[in-house]
Amino acid sequence: MITDADVERWLREDVGHHDVTNHVPGETTGRLVAKESGVVAGLDAAVAVFDYLGVDAVAETAADGPVGAGDAVAAGGTAEPGDTVLRVAGPAREVLRGERVAVNLVAHASGVATETRRAVDAAREVADDVEIAATRKTTPGLRGVEKRAVVAGGGDTHRLDLSHMVMVKDNHVAELGLETAVERFCERTSFATKVEAEVETAADGRRAAEAGADVVLFDNLSPAALREGVERLPEDTLAEASGGIGVADVSAYAETGVDVISMGSLTHSAPAVDFSFRTG
Repeated sequence: MITDADVERWLREDVGHHDVTNHVPGETTGRLVAKESGVVAGLDAAVAVFDYLGVDAVAETAADGPVGAGDAVAAGGTAEPGDTVLRVAGPAREVLRGERVAVNLVAHASGVATETRRAVDAAREVADDVEIAATRKTTPGLRGVEKRAVVAGGGDTHRLDLSHMVMVKDNHVAELGLETAVERFCERTSFATKVEAEVETAADGRRAAEAGADVVLFDNLSPAALREGVERLPEDTLAEASGGIGVADVSAYAETGVDVISMGSLTHSAPAVDFSFRTG
């Protein structure tokens, strides 16, 4: 959920305390236009910015069939150069105050969605059921925007925060030992909360599952080692791969039989999609 406090923080960062450049009288209209191909996301954040400023903003859905140049495209759809993704109308001063924040949010979120779609497409060429998931490697203050962008691209959000699933990390194992750490967290969590254990060898994956982990995260394993780890797991244990996996690596990891491929690069390294805001 995007709050007024989020929007205030974004605008304060860009507008500052003495804005002279946007003192423009009258009313105007504007539209957010794609300058390159990409999967659209972040429109809810852009609309929230303009709503806060008292500007009418609508993210329209394109009609059935191909989206033509100048047409609107919905979040999760693919925009081509010239496609409009958002239209606004209101006081010129407020439109101009919000435009850069809105453009930056949509450009970044669409980059995340586009990178996610590329990863999902690469996985689908190999396997129909492997999930592409994000991680908690998100930009502070923008986790909600980035996680929704992952969904727009066809991916899974994974944990939104620490409360969504218990993860036994390497530091826990170093302090307590693998089995003890898994058992300890299993005893303390709700029956409705899954426990995931991070391991670095195929053999440790089996140990974690037998100790009670619902999900085993194989971290920084090669595809060959990952395949061995997956094959050793009990049938009811989910297998996840993570650790420096890029889009170019997805196919090799998807072939291992793993259930989930989590990728920090979806949020921390996705290049922005280029958009332009045009008034009048």
